[in-house]
Amino acid sequence: MTSPIAFSAAGTGPAAGAGGGGARPKLEHAFLELRTPPTGGGLTPGPPCGRVDFQFNPKELTLTKAASWKRTPAKGAKSAGPPEYQGPQPSKLKLEVFFDASDTQDNSVVKAVEQLFACCVPTGETRQQKKASPPWVVFHWGGLTGFPAYVSQVQAKYTLFTTSGVPIRAVCQVSVEEISGETPGQNPTSGALAAQRVHRLRSGDTLQAVAYAEYGDPAAWRAIAELNGIDDPMRLVAGRDIMLPDPDRLGRSADGGPARGW
Repeated sequence: MTSPIAFSAAGTGPAAGAGGGGARPKLEHAFLELRTPPTGGGLTPGPPCGRVDFQFNPKELTLTKAASWKRTPAKGAKSAGPPEYQGPQPSKLKLEVFFDASDTQDNSVVKAVEQLFACCVPTGETRQQKKASPPWVVFHWGGLTGFPAYVSQVQAKYTLFTTSGVPIRAVCQVSVEEISGETPGQNPTSGALAAQRVHRLRSGDTLQAVAYAEYGDPAAWRAIAELNGIDDPMRLVAGRDIMLPDPDRLGRSADGGPARGW
């Protein structure tokens, strides 16, 4: 049984209010965050290792969740046997990405498409370790975040070219599939897109200060660091957006047990 859900991504206008005087919301661009594949066959992704920025936000997101059922036929029975639940299948997210360089006439579209194709190719580090794996990815769009996944397919269609044959417009269909198992910051039973809070780091910010401001507990910095793959909490980059975990996960580690000391 498969349940596809389409998410409309229409633009948002000025905030409603008396006389329409609300401030215009900030435009947030979607992107795929690339995460270092875990070592040793684990399910906890490593730190961020890059990102694929979307030039234009997708018009739609299609999320599919399926369950596996099995019927055991009985010989001579007049009707089918009752279905037996076998377990959930991984969630799948499909989105369309549009790139255009008709104003600059350069090769930026080709580079963007190659960056997406690279998400299907094992990283150099994993090849050296003889455990080849492409980078893991997490879809982000403002406060919306997806599940840790891998890119299963990229289909690029070039629709406009320069007189010398350089592609300057492309539409890409990107499919990502959920990594099995429980991963940090994700409800393992849902595999759905989650609307998580985002904090943009400012100069002088510390994870302890962010944790105190958000949760009233400076010790919650460990959960923030783990969710965002931050290995050194003393080296934060101003301007980076970090995800804030749900309060009910603050006392749990990536493997579902008590939070470990750092």
